[in-house]
Amino acid sequence: MTQPKSRVKIAGEETLSNGWTRLSSYLLDYIDRKGATHRLKREVYHRTPAACILLYDPRRDLVVLVRQFRLAVHLNGDPAWMIEVPAGLLDDDHPEAAIRREAMEETGYRLRDARFLFKSYTSPGAVTEVVHFFAALIDIADRVAEGGGLDEEHEDIEVLEIPLDEAAAMIETGEIFDAKTIMLLQWALLNRGKLS
Repeated sequence: MTQPKSRVKIAGEETLSNGWTRLSSYLLDYIDRKGATHRLKREVYHRTPAACILLYDPRRDLVVLVRQFRLAVHLNGDPAWMIEVPAGLLDDDHPEAAIRREAMEETGYRLRDARFLFKSYTSPGAVTEVVHFFAALIDIADRVAEGGGLDEEHEDIEVLEIPLDEAAAMIETGEIFDAKTIMLLQWALLNRGKLS
């Protein structure tokens, strides 16, 4: 699908915050499909790329997930200790190298193979972060460390081993409501026969 000729011109940018991540306010001139130009104001969080992975043990038919505190979810009044797939920022690494590092740090599993699946913008209306999605087959012998995150980053990550069907059911019960985790669990259910 070809993209239309440039219909967007950035007219101005102002940095509103530059802490853990940069928040910018933009003025842009946007030409709509009818040819009319509109001056729009948008705010964007500049997040670096990330990666996430579904760890699946075909012999035990289970997935390895993690539970950790999320402030934004807490502020919304939802259960803040979220169940998620292992994930993290690339930190200038190649996506596969980054997810291998994150899987080890968070779960203690050393990956034999990591299969790239797809990439996605999970909140494209306001966040620049693109997430690279992976899956890996694991076995109990691949767990070579405790996991739980990095002490120096004050990570407090609980490692969970959950049967795949139970994890999928947790989406419907609302126990799992993280977008990247839902996407990877749905992918696993659709591809279960190809996973072993």
